[in-house]
Parts: sequence; structure tokens; C-alpha cells
Amino acid sequence: MSDARPSWRLLGGLLRGRRGRLALLGVLLAASSALPLAGPQLLRAFIDQAVAGRPITALALIAGGYVAVALARQALAVTAAYGATQLAWTVTNDLRGRLLRHTLELDLAFHGTHPPGELIERADGDVTALSTFVSSFVMRVVGSALTLAGVLLVVVLEDWRVGLGLAAFTAVAAGTIARLRNSAVPHATERRAAAARLFGELEERLAGAEDLRANGGGAHAVRRFHQATAELYRSARRAAAGTRRIYVVTLAVFVAGGVLSLAAGTALYRAGAITLGTVYLLFRYTNMLRDPLEQISNELQNVQAAVAGFVRVGELLAERPSVTDDGARTLPAGALPVELDGVGFAYRDGVPVLDGVTLHLPAGRVLGVVGRSGAGKTTLTRLLVRLADPTEGVVRVGGTDLRQVRLAALRARVGLVTQDVQLFNASVRDNLTLFGAVDADESRLVEVLDGLGLGGWRRALPDGLDTALGPGGAGLSAGEAQLLAFARVFLRDPGLVILDEAASRVDPLTEARIERALDTLLAGRTAIVIAHRLATVARADEILVLERGRIAEHGARPALADDPGSRFAGLLATSRAAVA
Repeated sequence: MSDARPSWRLLGGLLRGRRGRLALLGVLLAASSALPLAGPQLLRAFIDQAVAGRPITALALIAGGYVAVALARQALAVTAAYGATQLAWTVTNDLRGRLLRHTLELDLAFHGTHPPGELIERADGDVTALSTFVSSFVMRVVGSALTLAGVLLVVVLEDWRVGLGLAAFTAVAAGTIARLRNSAVPHATERRAAAARLFGELEERLAGAEDLRANGGGAHAVRRFHQATAELYRSARRAAAGTRRIYVVTLAVFVAGGVLSLAAGTALYRAGAITLGTVYLLFRYTNMLRDPLEQISNELQNVQAAVAGFVRVGELLAERPSVTDDGARTLPAGALPVELDGVGFAYRDGVPVLDGVTLHLPAGRVLGVVGRSGAGKTTLTRLLVRLADPTEGVVRVGGTDLRQVRLAALRARVGLVTQDVQLFNASVRDNLTLFGAVDADESRLVEVLDGLGLGGWRRALPDGLDTALGPGGAGLSAGEAQLLAFARVFLRDPGLVILDEAASRVDPLTEARIERALDTLLAGRTAIVIAHRLATVARADEILVLERGRIAEHGARPALADDPGSRFAGLLATSRAAVA
């Protein structure tokens, strides 16, 4: 079983700054747990007074006190439950935010092996289990434990012999429950992991639903879904069986305890040591012992889920990105030169993607990068924005090793546009500024949109820049989405712009529109343009041909295009023949 102690320490750290609220909650819990102890005392007084023939007014007064105690207990319990729920949501929402930030900082290799659905289940499902633990478990189990301790104390004060016997019995019962709980935790962890895998399968299949339907892959998707569901069902059955065993054992133990308590009370009454009301008092307190421990038993499933969630959250937080933000330098203003000095890169499988790449691109120049799929072009862009660090060599931008530059400073001066434009279900303004990450007023946003050829589109928006876009930019053409991505980069005024197949999914007419926008975007900036369409690199000053992670050719574009023996000229000839 995985060690949950680091995750418990994590929860302790989240609660540490809320000691005042914890103290108030503790007072409310103590009061609501102590009040039930008064009920049997009032009932004993009622029985003994009735047996003694006291007037009805005295009995009515005791009954009124009993009702008042019951109402006060309920009021305190509701207040404590509200406080516990508020505390739980505050703490776990902080944890969700921490998990989100941490997950976004992890390497692309990690995200490549963990589907978004699985990560959502970890950040939400597992944390929700922790929220249930903090609210429901704390209220029921901690409150029950306080009641349990109070009952034992009162019974000892009433009759030390019955009290000691009841305390011994409770210790045996508690020890039995604790052992059963520990044996059930692995099954709960297994169930949470199976649920995460199921969510991962669902997310992946839903994302590819169109391709699956079009290519007859639906049966395979359904079969994988059934397999994941069956795995979850089997693990859930094992976890539920463990919980049922705990309940049955606990119930049997306390039935035996109730019989023994009633027998002891009867013997003491016959011996004249206690009154009839006290017999009922001891019997009632014995039943009150059963209720708290049954609450603890019933909540063990939440404990199991919480411990499993703690373990999985701890495992996620234990993941460490290879890219660390420990630089202190910034990048200069203006166009930025780029230098790669013996750069190599390999993913976790050890297969090199880039090998010995050395390049110098002066400031203000445009470099076109071409090559077959898998040649390392996209990996090169990832190194330039530090989504990964080279395993060999150094990448310099603006004359500075990128590992010495703060990530925020780097990404403020280096803009990346890919073929997969990510637009959000939010306003045009939020999509452009990334929810305020870029400081730009209304006039600046209008200026940029108009300058990139989106003026007519902007004026047609029903609510202007506050018009909401659909999920993924629904309702926008591919060209409009791409131009919005250009505008997003333009607002940051980067010194280096990287275009990774930015116009590969648009028609020729839209491509011409995008080319005009590129003239505006690239003016006065260094640019690296990666493209399969060779027309996209027509504006490049230099061409870099990559083959199997190595530089196969590098030179001025006109010189390479005019040299019939160059690889670039060969690619141009092949492209013309394909068009013809």
C-alpha cells in the first residue's frame, strides 16, 4: 500500500492557516457532542421521579428540559455542519488550484501518457473525496468520538465497574474496526485508479468520436469502454465487500456489548445498588456507544476514498517537471537573435529527436524550417519556448541561455502559433488577453484586430469584444480562428515569433488573407516558420532542412532555390509537380 503520510501532511499544511476556524468548529463539535449526554440524565430523573410519585408539574418541567436540550443539540449540529462544509470547500478548492498549476507545469511527456480525463478525475474526483472527508467525516466521526469519550466518562462516574467493563469493550471494538479499515484501503485505492482510467478512456474516445464513426472504430471503442467499466465494477465490488465486513463485525460486537450492559445493570438493580432510572441510564448510554461506533463504521468508506485520494494526489504532486523556473534574467527589447549550439533532445524512450543541431539566426531574419514529418521541427519549437529543455547543448535567445531566463519573461518575448488554435468558451476580449494575462485596453485590441484584417469581423460582433465565443471557437472559420491567434501573439509584442504549420488547415483564399496578416505580424521581428507547404516559407530569408533530427541543409533561400543540387530545390520541384 502506498504511503499516505506525505498527503496527510499536505492536508495539515492547507489547514494550518485556518486555525481560528478550526478552533471555532472544535468548540461547536464539543458542545453538540456533549449535549446528548444530558438526555439520559433527564430521562433517569423523569423515571425516578415518576416512581416516587412526584407531581405532574415536576415531570412536565423535566420533559420540557429534555425537549430544549434536543432542540439545542440540533441547532448546534446544523451550525457545526455548515462550518465544516465551508471549511472543506475552502481547503479543497485551494488544493484544486494547486493541482491545476502543478499539472500545467509538468512536461509534455507526462501529459502524453496521462489523458485529460484521468487528470480531471484526479484533480476533481480525488479532491472531492477529500472534501467529503473534511466535512462529513470530521462531523460524524470526530463528533461521534467526542460523544463516545463523554459516555465512557459519565458511565465510569455512575459505576466504575460498569464503566471499566464498557471501556474495555469499546477498546476491543475500536481496535477491530481499525484493523479492518487498514485492510480495506488498498481496495479503495484500486477503485479510484480504475475510475480514473475509465474517465481517461471516455475523454479519449469522445474526442475522437468523429474519426471512430467515420472509420468503423465504434465497436472497438465500446469494447474498451466495457473493459474499463468491468474493471471499475470488480474493484468497486471488492471495496464494497470490505466495507460490508466492517459493518457486520461491528454490529455483532455491539449487540453482544448491549446484552452484557443490560445484564450488569439488572444485577446491580436487584442488589439495590442503583435505581430503576439508573438501569435505564446505563442501558441508554450503552446504546449511545453503539451509535458513534456505527457512524465511524459507516464512514469508513469515505475514509478509504479519502486515503486513496490522498495517495493519488500525493503521487501527482510528487511528479516533477524537467523544466524548472529558476532563472532570473529577462530578454532584451526588439528583435531577438536565436542560437542553437550542439542541441540534442530525446524523450523518455531515449530515441534522439534532435542531434547536434547548431544554428545562428540573426535578429530580424525569417527562417523557414522544412523537412519530413518526424524530422524534429515541432520539437525545435518546444525547445525555443521551453516546453522542454535540450538533453544536450544550449539554446540561446537574445544571447542568453534560456535556462537562465524566467519563464514568464521568456514567454512574454517569444510568441508561438500552432495549427491547433485553442480558443475558449469566453468573450473575444478574454480570448485575446488570455483572461487578463496581457494588459491591453479597448483601443489597443481594436487596433490589433483591424491591423490583422479582422476589422469587418469585429464590427459584426453583436456585443463587440464582449461577444462570447463557443467552446473551441465554435462559429468561427479556420481563418478567423488563426487570425485571432495571431492577434493574441501580436498583443504581447514579442521579439521572436514561431509559426508551426500555422496556415496548414486553410483554403488558398484564406491562406492569402493570413499571409497579409503575417506581413504585419513579422515586421521588425525575428521569425521561425515551420511549414509543409513550401509557399508558406516564400518570405523566409533563410531555409533550414531537417532530416532525422539533423541539419541536412541551411542557407539563404534564394541561393538554395536556384541551386538545382540542393535539397530545398528538390522539394520545390516535387511541390510544383504535385500541384501540376
